[in-house]
Amino acid sequence: MGTRKTLAAATGLLGVALAEGAEVDGAATAWLLVSTALVFLMVVGLALFYGGMVRGKNVLNTMMMSLAALGFVGVGWAVLGYSLAFAEGSPWLGGLGHAFLRGVGMEGVDGLPHLLFMAFQATFAILTAALITGALVERMRFPALVLFLTLWGLFVYAPIAHWVWGGGFLGELGVLDFAGGKVVHINAGVAALVGALVLGARKDYGRQALLPHNVPLTLLGAGLLWFGWFGFNGGSALAADGLAALALANTLLAPAATVVVWTLLDLGRTGRATAVGLATAVIVGLVAITPAAGFVAPLSALIIGALAAFPSYYFLLWRARSSLDDSLDVFGAHGMAGIVGALLTGVLAQEAWGGANGLLFGNPAQFAVQALAVGVAAAYSALGTFVLLRLVGLLTPLRASPKEEGLGLDVTQHGEEAYAAGEGAVLVLSESAPPALKPMGGKA
Repeated sequence: MGTRKTLAAATGLLGVALAEGAEVDGAATAWLLVSTALVFLMVVGLALFYGGMVRGKNVLNTMMMSLAALGFVGVGWAVLGYSLAFAEGSPWLGGLGHAFLRGVGMEGVDGLPHLLFMAFQATFAILTAALITGALVERMRFPALVLFLTLWGLFVYAPIAHWVWGGGFLGELGVLDFAGGKVVHINAGVAALVGALVLGARKDYGRQALLPHNVPLTLLGAGLLWFGWFGFNGGSALAADGLAALALANTLLAPAATVVVWTLLDLGRTGRATAVGLATAVIVGLVAITPAAGFVAPLSALIIGALAAFPSYYFLLWRARSSLDDSLDVFGAHGMAGIVGALLTGVLAQEAWGGANGLLFGNPAQFAVQALAVGVAAAYSALGTFVLLRLVGLLTPLRASPKEEGLGLDVTQHGEEAYAAGEGAVLVLSESAPPALKPMGGKA
């Protein structure tokens, strides 16, 4: 590459000296501090985005699925996940050199405090796991969910991150994944698809309309996700430089193109453009540009965003008529768009814009490498997710009972309601609750 490679896109931490007192770049550090906070905000945005699209009786449970990942996946990342992803190891998996954050301090690594790089990568792991939950809403028991997310972050996300960013075999082959097309979106999308198939459809699916209870909440979430994505993609430059500016500009342009194409598709098909459709288009465009953000020209970003609309749009239409209850279309928005973005990176990447040349610029081998990485990431995610769900199912039931689904998971899993009107709240008593006190001095 003619310009500076990012640590993530090049070699991760493998082979980088962790010298005490190594120089730290103040501007890069400041930008990554902000970017880490922006990616953290994306988890909150995702909770709102998903929460608005479920029924009112499940909104708290749905939002808690995303927010719980901050705790369970975050702790798992600090204890073991970061080491498996970025410590020196084999081409297949990192070692235990950074387990329990051993050797992860304020020393400089490629101009950044090592601890800050770990925290930035932690937000990626958390968000990726939270994305999966959109396919599991309104029917998965909360204890099973948090156990699954914890294990998934360690044994599915961390290995794929190592393969691409941590010095693993895909990185050695020269795969281009600037900010997580394969590591994050294909990985999460395929896992969501497997999760939906293993859990089965919601009990009311196909028998009644399961309508979003608060579309403005979803639009707010989409806006926060787009805002946070500037840190997600721009921060992946790991410097405050022209590469970060390119990634940020492409993150603005690609979703804008997706929104235009998606809206035209809606208008041409039904004569109406929907708010949920626009919010979905934003996510599809953001996902599609993620692997290419620091490797393609701004005009190419517009092309990627425009092209990504078509497969996701028509897949969502097919899914709605099928028996597949990927409840919030995680695979359609993240899996499909992630695949399109990863492949188009192999077509449109340019050395002049920070990447290796792609197919369109005389290097067909890059497209082949991208296609191989897509297949490997999808296959491993599918197998790993299936095994972990079956394992968790042996330890605790995965699905809520039909009665619990009918009452709603807010009440049955958390004992709370998002919206209580007057005296209409559902009172949940445990079996050990004391009997009600009788009135003193006579009958009530």
